Formats: sequence, C-alpha cells, structure tokens
Amino acid sequence: MSRPSSTYRVQLTPDFGFAQVAEIAGYLRDLGVSHVYLSPILQATPESRHGYDVIDHSRIREEFGGATGFREMAQQLAAHDLGVVVDIVPNHMNPVNAQFWSVLKDGPGSPYAHWFDIEWDGGKVALPVLGDDTEPVVDGDVLRYHEHVFPHPGHYRLVDWREGPGYRRFFDVSSLIGLRVEDPSVLFATHEVIFWLLDEGLVDGLRVDHPDGLADPRGYLERLRARVGETWTVVEKILIGPERLPGDWACDGTTGYDVLNRVNGLFVDPAGKEPLVRLFTELTGGPEDYRPVMAQAKREVLDLFFGAEVKRLARAADADPAAVRELLAAMPVYRAYVVPGEEPPPESVEIVELAAEACSPAVGPLVRKVLYGSDEAIVRFQQTCGPVMAKGVEDTALYRWYPLACLNEVGGEPDVFGVGVEEFHDFCAELLPYTMTTLSTHDTKRSEDVRARLSVLSELPEEWASAVAAWSSEVSFDPHLDYLAWQNLMAAWPISAERFTDYLLKAAREAKTAISWLNPDPAYERRLREFAQAAVRLPIGEFTERIEPFAMSNSLGAKLVQLMMPGVPDVYQGNETTDFSLVDPDNRRPVTYPRKPETSWDAAKLLVTTQAVSYTHL
Repeated sequence: MSRPSSTYRVQLTPDFGFAQVAEIAGYLRDLGVSHVYLSPILQATPESRHGYDVIDHSRIREEFGGATGFREMAQQLAAHDLGVVVDIVPNHMNPVNAQFWSVLKDGPGSPYAHWFDIEWDGGKVALPVLGDDTEPVVDGDVLRYHEHVFPHPGHYRLVDWREGPGYRRFFDVSSLIGLRVEDPSVLFATHEVIFWLLDEGLVDGLRVDHPDGLADPRGYLERLRARVGETWTVVEKILIGPERLPGDWACDGTTGYDVLNRVNGLFVDPAGKEPLVRLFTELTGGPEDYRPVMAQAKREVLDLFFGAEVKRLARAADADPAAVRELLAAMPVYRAYVVPGEEPPPESVEIVELAAEACSPAVGPLVRKVLYGSDEAIVRFQQTCGPVMAKGVEDTALYRWYPLACLNEVGGEPDVFGVGVEEFHDFCAELLPYTMTTLSTHDTKRSEDVRARLSVLSELPEEWASAVAAWSSEVSFDPHLDYLAWQNLMAAWPISAERFTDYLLKAAREAKTAISWLNPDPAYERRLREFAQAAVRLPIGEFTERIEPFAMSNSLGAKLVQLMMPGVPDVYQGNETTDFSLVDPDNRRPVTYPRKPETSWDAAKLLVTTQAVSYTHL
C-alpha cells in the first residue's frame, strides 16, 4: 500500500481485538478512509486497556488474537483496499518483563542491563513499591511483597512508593521504565516484530509515541528511516505556540495536536475573552493571568513527583538542585533540542536563555551546562523537560485555569482566545504535506463535539453567566471545581451521574487544590459525588439545546476544515458521528459499529466525514 490518504484510529482492547477490526472492514471502506490506525499491538500486560505498557516486544498481543489474528485481520482489510498503521512505543515498557527480571537478578552483569536507563547505587536499583509495614516474604527463589514479585536475592532495594525509582520512567509513572533505544541492539530487539510486519507488507505506516522521552529523537528517527525506508511515519510531538517540528527529523510530521488547537481556535470569538476571564475569576477566586498558574503548577509537580529526576540531573550538571528546579519550571516547551557534541541550534539556545531570564541569578551557570556541558547533563535536561510540562501543564494547570475549557487541550494555551483566518492559512502553508491532522485522540481532554459546544460560549458570555448563576444557586460544592463542572456538564450533556462523577474526581485529583492522587480525602470525595448527582438532575439540557444549532455549525465546520486542509486526516473511533466524551478513560469507551445516525447532527457529521474523506482518497 502507498502512503495513507486518511486514517481511522481504533483503540484495541481485550474485548475489541483483531477479529473485531476485521469485521468492520466494509464499514471503514464505505466511510472512505485508506488506512486503519491501531493502538499498540505488542504484548502488554494482559488486562491493559491501552497497550502502552508493553512487556514483550517479541510477540503480538495474545489478547487481540496474536500473530495469526493480526495476519488474518490485515488480509481482510486488504481485501477491502485498507492498509494498516500501527502505534509504536520506543520510549518505555512495563518493568514486569523478562529482561528487567534478569537485571534485577544479575545486576549490571545481566545481558539486558544495557536495555534500561538505570542509575545504579552500590550495584542496586531503587524500586518504589513499599506502602505499609508489611514485611516482604521469601518464597523459594522469589521475594513477595503484596502483589509484587522479585528475584531473591537480587540487585535492587525496595523503597517507599512515593519515591522516584532508580531508573528513567515515563513522566511520573514508575510502572513504565525507560528504554535505551539509542543502543542499536536495543532498537532492533524492541522493533523486530514491527520490522517483520513492514517487510511482509502487513503494515504501511508508523505512529511513534512520545519521542521527547528518548535520549536522541533525531538519531532514533534517522535509524528508523534507514531500516524502514520511506514508510509513512508521524510522531507524537507536542508543539507549543509558534514552535515547529525540528526540520532535521526523518519523519512525515506530527500526530496533529498543533492542527487540533488551531482548528479549534477558528471557532472561538476573541471578544469572549474578557467577559469569560472575568466570570472565571469571580466564580473561582483565581487570577486573571494564566502564566503564573502554569509556573506555580510546574514548581509544585517538581516537588511532588520529580525529586529523583532533579537529583540525577543536578549531579550530572554539578548544579544546585534548586537551580535545576527553577530552570525546569521556567521552560516554555517540552524540549529544546541539543545533541551532545554539536553546536546547539540558535532557537534552542534562545529558548533556554529566555527561560533563565525569568529565574534567579543562580540559574545562570546551569544554562551553559545544559547547552554545552557533558553528554549526560545535556540529555538528562531534555528528557526531564517533557515530564515537567506534561504533569505541570496538562495534568495540573489546565485543571486550575479554565475560563473557556475548550482551549484547555494538549499543546493548547488556555489564554489564547481565537485564531485568525489569515494566521491559520499561514500555519497551513508551513505544514509538512503528509503530517497527520486530527480533532480528537485517545488523549484529548474533551472530544471535538464537546469543544464545539464550549466554543459557542465565547459568543454569548452574558447568557452563559446567567445560566451558571442559576445553576449555582441550586447546587454548589467547591469554587475551585464548580465552574469547570458546569462547562463540562453542559457540553457533554446528556451524561450519567456516574460518568460525570468519574470526570470530576479525576479533575479534582489533577488540580491538586483539595485532593490529589497521592492525597485522597474521603469526605471531600463523598461531597463531590453528592454534587455530581444533584447537578445532573438540573435542567442543564435546556441551555445545551439552546446553543445546539451553533455548536453543530462549529462541529461540522471544524470537521470539514480538518479533513480538507493539508495533511493526512485522522478520524478517532466513533467521531464520524457526534461524540460527547470527556478525558480518558471516558473517551476510550467501546464504540458500536456501524455508526447509525440518531440525530440530524449525527447524520450531517457522518455525511461531511464520508464525503470529505472520500475526496482525500481520490
């Protein structure tokens, strides 16, 4: 198959595997897409609902149907002129795997010690699993602690679960250990099945997860391109504001968050900014400006989650940990690309130096070390910037500052209201021709149709303020959460009390103002549930119905722009009709096929999608 003209993203689960994908081949062909775009297919933990926690790179996931099931699916799709794109995860895997077990057993002498990015301390690696006074128990040749099992004896030490591990991880997730794919042998071992599928023509394209976690993203992509040739490859790179994909990356573009936020901005009225910010500050007591909220959130997550990473970077750069935290908190992007042994690009130097200008003088010497210092100092700094941005912005600040929640998206800037048409055209003119475009993904904070409804609020802020005042007079809970709750309840309507409660619990935990994942409060969570149950009984749907014609216009307009603009458009599962989902796991719920229109909006969206996607396929 040739390069995709359009893709359809499917979230594989143990309940929806290769056989189920094969069953919808005819439906997807009639929709007009050229390729089915699958979430990770390699063997992950058996119960995983997402597949990013791979445990065995040598096998296609058994719960989906294994290698035989994949081949049969690919053949069925090919019979309907459909190709396959797969999502690959080069940065990390679940530490419960055979290779890491060997490392725990034999330490630096293990033949797999070079697989993982480990900081050895006296020949041992720290494992953060201890959570109570229970003593680990020796059971034959293993050591057991609750559900955890380790070799006995071994080259590890168990530490409190709140501590950082002795290895690089994915963000703050200790159950995902960093891989060293900069080592050619590790790259081959972790990609051999993917290479085999490409060689056999069973796969036509790749989506690379989280390239910013890698020691050398450019080098990885160059080695990948050398092996897979001109295979269509896009990367999950989050770009902020004017930032652009590095020009020396051997790939076809991004997975589309840059596009998503600009298309979204076309449907937001800039005139709504002042009244909506004023409403937000009145209801929440929050500040008018977003930037200090973001900076504070990044400082907090550095203290909460990234102590181990800060210490490791401070040692590598021979710097004060306080200076390291300060510079990391000030960085405005996920990564400023510097390759050890090469002159730093001028734009990277400018990013780091501007960030340092907002810091104390103590940060000055650190700037030179992360730009021109040792290989480890340069690489560690870059690998730590991304997690701090993700946890500080995506998973904290966006839940604290939300005058118009449709702007609070991955890679988005919630204080930027609206994108002008001329600005949008200038952006499109710079796009790589085969970059991916999207409006919804498995990681978006809200589905595209929820955002379409929220965008309308920028056009009638006074009417919206009156509605919120009426609802708040009936039910109230926490001023730091209520206004976010009203926006999402209205925009996801109709929604069950259970789904709404789950969303609010996640939002409150991410905001970390009253509760967090680390510090629950049963009394607060009980009151939250009571608030959610009372709120869904209010006549919220009357307002949603009032704005429906405008929201439908936003939805169809955004879909048409996304599908017809430069690039390879992706349709996230189920979004060929309306989808009013919130953040994961809500947006990863099972989808029923074929999609059958239940409303005029459904019918219109399905028609627009089918016609536009079919046109791109010509």
